[in-house]
Amino acid sequence: MAAENILECSGLSKSYGRKSALNGLELKVGRGKIVGLLGRNGAGKTTLMKLIVSLLRHYEGTLLVDGRRPGVETKKIVSYLPDHEFLYPWMTVEESVTFFGHAFADFRADKASDMIGTLGLNVKDKVKSLSKGMKEQLSLSLAFAREAKLYVLDEPLAAVDPSTRDKIMKIILDHFTGDSTILVSTHLIQGVEPLFTDIAIVDEGRVQLQGSVADIKREYGMALEDVFKQIVK
Repeated sequence: MAAENILECSGLSKSYGRKSALNGLELKVGRGKIVGLLGRNGAGKTTLMKLIVSLLRHYEGTLLVDGRRPGVETKKIVSYLPDHEFLYPWMTVEESVTFFGHAFADFRADKASDMIGTLGLNVKDKVKSLSKGMKEQLSLSLAFAREAKLYVLDEPLAAVDPSTRDKIMKIILDHFTGDSTILVSTHLIQGVEPLFTDIAIVDEGRVQLQGSVADIKREYGMALEDVFKQIVK
């Protein structure tokens, strides 16, 4: 029987030496949501995501992905897009698709090719020849070509121009189904608010506010960006 929530964190703490990155974080993420993990740089967003995808292992508290501790089994159902370039620069776009097909059992090459074609990327171009925006679009296409239960996207909207941002948002919305959940971290809010069904505002290693976008805007009577500024002073 599937767990009620795809992600549950309780009393989650993580430190790097004397520096605390997460400090008793509490978070529950239901299924079929697009959740914006909002916070300043250094708020703990990337640390949380690395714990979710089992790139970091030592922590205190409870962390469950689909009812299980992060590990080999949860990696099969989580698709991760890191906040740095991870594609091999010497590969072509086409070779990158093939590589992902060998790496992940749930990867659908036809789905990746469809997204890449829609975005107008040349499959014969080498990754190193692509602009930053094109690399972001390719990376996201590869991430969403997996049939995952949880997509973890770390700052996919950072440092791209508005046109590229809109294309990335369209990829996310077009390939979102009620069977999956998407967790998107960002420190940018203006222009991306329509993407989210829910948000969690993180600051100083804790979730300061969580809920549906509609409920939060109704409660505070202001735009999401203004809510964020009020919570994170």
